[in-house]
Amino acid sequence: MLAGCEFDHPQTGPLRDDPVSIDLGNAERANVELDMGAGEMTLNSGAQKLLEGTFEYNVPEWKPTVRNSTSDSHVTVTIQQPSHRGFGGNAHYRWDLKLNNSVLLDLALHCGAGQAQLNLGDLKLRDLNVQMGAGEVRLDLRGKPSRDYDVNISGGVGQATINLPEGVGVYAEAHGGIGSVNVTGLEKRGDHWENTLYDNSKVNLRLKVQGGIGEIRIIG
Repeated sequence: MLAGCEFDHPQTGPLRDDPVSIDLGNAERANVELDMGAGEMTLNSGAQKLLEGTFEYNVPEWKPTVRNSTSDSHVTVTIQQPSHRGFGGNAHYRWDLKLNNSVLLDLALHCGAGQAQLNLGDLKLRDLNVQMGAGEVRLDLRGKPSRDYDVNISGGVGQATINLPEGVGVYAEAHGGIGSVNVTGLEKRGDHWENTLYDNSKVNLRLKVQGGIGEIRIIG
């Protein structure tokens, strides 16, 4: 993921603050993919529309590409940072986005070099995939989910902190070349961790971490 993220000081210009908005319409389900090679991403719940927020950037060539399509009540959304070289000097790049709480979501996030703060506990998740690069990801799932969902985290050499919701069953496993894993609030059961509610709760969360992540903290 870092192949195009060399630190060679791109040409900057005036800071832009572009709004983004995608209407909810009749959407009952959505596939959303957010792909950022380098920068800062904040993702929250609470959007009145399907997706809303702002992009801040001062490298004109990095204007995000937004694509969406609708088929009946199913919406597909892709937001992508254009291919680039470098993230040094005075470069500024930030996405501040919100998603709607009522739509069933399959969410895929690609976070390269930089930081991501993901507050997703109030979303109606079905499947969440996070691919990390060399940055830091803070994933907050604390909330009151109404259905089972899966979380998969994979990738590079950064740090990940995951806060789990209370009152739901949790099953967590970690595989691959992981530097360190610190788990609190769950019990070790063979090659995985779980809490006492797992398989005894109306809602269960299944967490899988795989790859070369430098450090991961799971907080139950």
